[in-house]
Amino acid sequence: QVQLVESGGGLVQAGGSLRLSCAASGRTFSNYYLGWYRQAPGKEREFVAAISWSGGSTSYVDSVKGRFTISGDNAKNTVYLLMNNLKPEDTAVYYCAARMTGRAKYDYWGQGTQVTVSS
Repeated sequence: QVQLVESGGGLVQAGGSLRLSCAASGRTFSNYYLGWYRQAPGKEREFVAAISWSGGSTSYVDSVKGRFTISGDNAKNTVYLLMNNLKPEDTAVYYCAARMTGRAKYDYWGQGTQVTVSS
């Protein structure tokens, strides 16, 4: 059974940085995409970034390009989201998610970690 456990959230001032981690377990992820989503109060969950576990290709939502970097450590089965130059509008619960290559839908989700950016 796939388990995704996020960590690294917290409170930071605008312009600051945080690094989120997602420890994945339960199977090999060589044919998976690992992604990050976020949900702000009163808003729908939105895609933030994703990485192909085998090839390393990445994608980002436009609003975080140039500020956020997604990366993975195959040996640790962990995916990271480095967030620089944080803005108050980045405040949200951040979720790690996993889907098999070729599937559009993310099937597995973590419990989420809160990121709060103060102005």
